[in-house]
Amino acid sequence: MISVYHFMTVAAILFAMGTYGVLTRRNAIVIYMCIELMLNSVNLTFIALSSHLQSMDGQVFVVFIMAVAGAEAAVGLALMITFYRNRETIDVDDMNLLKL
Repeated sequence: MISVYHFMTVAAILFAMGTYGVLTRRNAIVIYMCIELMLNSVNLTFIALSSHLQSMDGQVFVVFIMAVAGAEAAVGLALMITFYRNRETIDVDDMNLLKL
């Protein structure tokens, strides 16, 4: 029987992997994918606890998180494409060059 603790463990591992990727990588696309991994682990936590508590509140939060993640995807990828066109790199160390 798979319990809520199994889901929470998987979500914690996914969140830790995402955090490690954000803190150690220099490529903006990889960092963006790690942030999405962290958001998905939070979604998994909300769904697992919502199912465990017999409540719909967690599932409502997941819908809002997915909507925000979709908007983030559009804006984030547009910024990365613009930065790549101007600087021809997606290295986050060069992102401070956006200042005037």
